[in-house]
Amino acid sequence: MRSERGRLQRIRRSNQSLTSSDLGATQKARSRIEKESRSEKKRNRVGSGAARTRMQLHISPSMRSITISSSNEFIDLMKIKVAARHISYRTLFHTILILAFLLPFVFILTAVVTLEGVNKCSSFDCFGRRLGPRLLGRIDDSERLVRDFYKILNEVSTQEIPDGLKLPDSFSQLVSDMKNNHYDAKTFALVLRAMVEKFERDIRESKFAELMNKHFAASSIPKGIHCLSLRLTDEYSSNAHARRQLPSPELLPVLSDNAYHHFVLATDNILAASVVVSSAVQSSSKPEKIVFHVITDKKTYAGMHSWFALNSVAPAIVEVKSVHQFDWLTRENVPVLEAVESHNSIRNYYHGNHIAGANLSETTPRTFASKLQSRSPKYISLLNHLRIYLPELFPNLDKVVFLDDDIVIQRDLSPLWDIDLNGKVNGAVETCRGEDVWVMSKRLRNYFNFSHPLIAKHLDPEECAWAYGMNIFDLRTWRKTNIRETYHSWLKENLKSNLTMWKLGTLPPALIAFKGHVQPIDSSWHMLGLGYQSSTNLENAKKAAVIHYNGQSKPWLEIANRKLPDNLEADWRFCGFCRFTWILAGQ
Repeated sequence: MRSERGRLQRIRRSNQSLTSSDLGATQKARSRIEKESRSEKKRNRVGSGAARTRMQLHISPSMRSITISSSNEFIDLMKIKVAARHISYRTLFHTILILAFLLPFVFILTAVVTLEGVNKCSSFDCFGRRLGPRLLGRIDDSERLVRDFYKILNEVSTQEIPDGLKLPDSFSQLVSDMKNNHYDAKTFALVLRAMVEKFERDIRESKFAELMNKHFAASSIPKGIHCLSLRLTDEYSSNAHARRQLPSPELLPVLSDNAYHHFVLATDNILAASVVVSSAVQSSSKPEKIVFHVITDKKTYAGMHSWFALNSVAPAIVEVKSVHQFDWLTRENVPVLEAVESHNSIRNYYHGNHIAGANLSETTPRTFASKLQSRSPKYISLLNHLRIYLPELFPNLDKVVFLDDDIVIQRDLSPLWDIDLNGKVNGAVETCRGEDVWVMSKRLRNYFNFSHPLIAKHLDPEECAWAYGMNIFDLRTWRKTNIRETYHSWLKENLKSNLTMWKLGTLPPALIAFKGHVQPIDSSWHMLGLGYQSSTNLENAKKAAVIHYNGQSKPWLEIANRKLPDNLEADWRFCGFCRFTWILAGQ
């Protein structure tokens, strides 16, 4: 119908341009067209089976014109000319055809990947794989299974494990039982939880047993060292050379000469004393300036004297004395230490059953190990407290370096005597800062019970601690202080409180007694921790002047860290061990 109106409009426009002579012909043509139009309308109103007019779209090959025409009358109804463009419409047309061809395949690929459940892909070609599930509204089944399993685990975690539940011994047996017994998810989760808890208990018990065995091994005396002491004692009684005076009479004035470098070593371990003295002499640039004062107990004196009498470390000088040879060390001067050694409850604490009364279910292995170490019998030994009496034991000396017996010296220690202590008594390495967080993270809170009112009142838990093992003591300044009296008074308070103020040995009372009298020195002088950890930085160990095997794993024990000596370059430091082994093997 719209096409007919258009035809009439064109005719009207044509009529307007005709002359008067053609008016009659035009009117006839117009009446004919109107009749044809009425006939066409009549045919269109005939039944629904009649054919309708179809329109056709013609695009020129050059893509520059588009023609719309009627299929039955072959009359052009509309012709559109397209202006020239920079982009070829033919190219655009072909592009549209290509996209129309490819898009169905892209959609099919996305649908297939979604159905296969692929959900992990990072490359660009997997974009459809990631986008498909969201476009199709699907969720990967694995995610739903994980959520369901989490839900089951949460339910099982609050349930009681049935008594008598038979647990498999391994994961493969668990899988086999699942197949044979047709476990549902809840039963599987319950059995799995019971297995994990059982394995945790077994591992915990094994760890505590290991710590106990290690403690017993550290507290005992190895057979070789015990036999060595006995043989050297026998040598002392039968060999005149083993009984010769140390040092020789002409060198006695050197023992109180402050021009020499005086070292003090208190130990009942002949093997350890040999390594400390040998390593100090061989590391020194001026060994002729070294004087060692070795102090031991009465039972070890003969063997210790025999060893250094028969094995000279010249040009260094060695003096060996027993505690009973010091006139100052009497019961009147050390009453607290006598009480510590003789008190029954104290002896039971250090020598008794270390598991009795311990609630292992509420104690971590690390805490248990610390408690075991603090109950070592050496902490009630007079030799371990002897350093607090150095000004009285060596009244003529101004400065000494006190060494523990579980150290090895790798560098010349002569520069220690040139360190300015700034009027302080004790030059020591602080243990609250450093790269090794396991060893160098000790503050007062690590040693004291700050729930005790006296400790909380007088000490700061964040104050930095320092280390025993290698200390420079200015004895002249020390004699002007009340360090010894403070040490004794706090020992008495701890005894009165039944050892509730601190547990670990001689360092805690020293941390209190030397408060305000400590001068920090560079940490490279003294490296700690080699006796209770295997993750020691070997590069730092090689550079340290003194390496300290503080802890249970002493180098002369079977539980020592065997990897460490093989990686350190100074093999000579173990000459003492080798020579002792040779002596025992030869006899």
